[in-house]
This record gives sequence, C-alpha cells and structure tokens, in this order.
Amino acid sequence: MVQAKTELRARARELRLAGKTYNEIVAELGVAKSSVSLWVRDLPTPAPRAREHCRAMAEARWAPYRKARDLERQATKTAATNEIGELTDRELFLLGVGLYWSEGSKSKAHRPQEVVIFINSDPSMIDVYLAWLGLLGVEPERLRFRVMIHESADVAGAERFWAERVGVEATSLDRTTLKKHNPKTVRKNVGENYRGCLVVRVLGGADLYRRIEGWWCGIVLGAKRTA
Repeated sequence: MVQAKTELRARARELRLAGKTYNEIVAELGVAKSSVSLWVRDLPTPAPRAREHCRAMAEARWAPYRKARDLERQATKTAATNEIGELTDRELFLLGVGLYWSEGSKSKAHRPQEVVIFINSDPSMIDVYLAWLGLLGVEPERLRFRVMIHESADVAGAERFWAERVGVEATSLDRTTLKKHNPKTVRKNVGENYRGCLVVRVLGGADLYRRIEGWWCGIVLGAKRTA
C-alpha cells in the first residue's frame, strides 16, 4: 500500500512538472485532489497554456457527446421526415395558403394593394411555394424573380444561386435590390452561405390574392369549428 502511494506521488509530480493541472492529474491517477495538492505543492505552478491548446482539450473532451447528440438529432429528423410521405394536392393546397399568409405580402387598411409577392431566404420555402403556385395553375411566364441582399455580400454569386434554384437564367432576374451596409450593425447572416432573399412576384395577381385571402378565412373558420 505504501509502495503504491509512493508511486502515485512520484507520478503526480512528473505530471505536474509536465504542466498538468490538478484536475488532469486527478483524472489520470484516480486520487483525491487534496492528495495531489499535498504531493506537488512545492512545485512551481505551470505557465498558462495557449488558448488553442485549451480549446483543443475541451473539444476532445466534448466531441463524443456532440457526436452522440448529432446522431440522435439526425435520427429524429429522419423519422419525422418519413412520417410525412407524399403530399396530396389538397394537403399541398392548404399548406401553401398558410405559407403565403405567414410569409407573403398582404393588403393593409392603410395601404390597400392586391398583389401576390412572396419573400424568403430559405430555398426550401421557395421550393414549396413554387410547387404550390404550380398546383394553382400559375404559368411560369407570370413569375418574376428578384434578389434582395446586402451590398457587402457576394451579389453575383447569390444571383446565380437563386436563378439556378428556380430554373431560370440569371440574366432574366429583375434588378437586384441592395441593402445598404450599416457598420454599426453586427450581422449574423454572413459568409458563403448567405445569399440574401428571393422575391417572387406573380403578374396580374389581384384575383389570386383575393382567393388566397378567402382561402385563409376558410381555414380559420374551419379551425374554429373543430376547436
């Protein structure tokens, strides 16, 4: 027993001289922190480690937990995706009405206008919206597309991305709207994945707008009846 304790003490001192912290020595030797403190208290305190080294140690410690969490998250998303299956026309129709009424332009009492304009930065939302317009029989030639993006971003790259996404030539897009950069604002939407928003406008959309508004009223009444 005494021999084992002596060996642990010697090993603790070696680790301390190598720059290990009390917690690291405790983790490696499986002894009490008070014992480590007693064994190495006469040794100089190790110099502070570089920030990169500390970050690497933290990453190594938490990497297994993050991996397990990511696997669990992906499994949940996959299972939920499979629950949806193929949409019926009616399901897509109702989904599209709700999507437009939450994200599309609406006529206001102080600014009455019956136009069908949809703006979003999420490509998948644009995909669903265009599928809905197709279900309604809106011809492709009635659609106009325009990019809205900060002037400091990759404007040309965003135009190419959105044009390819909706299946048109970049040259056919309406003139891009550039948002002025405010140096005082700390923006989070930066980087190569920032592509601004796409504006989708339906030409001659007054009648369609009125129907959308009516469909939404019908959904609200239907929900109240089932409540």
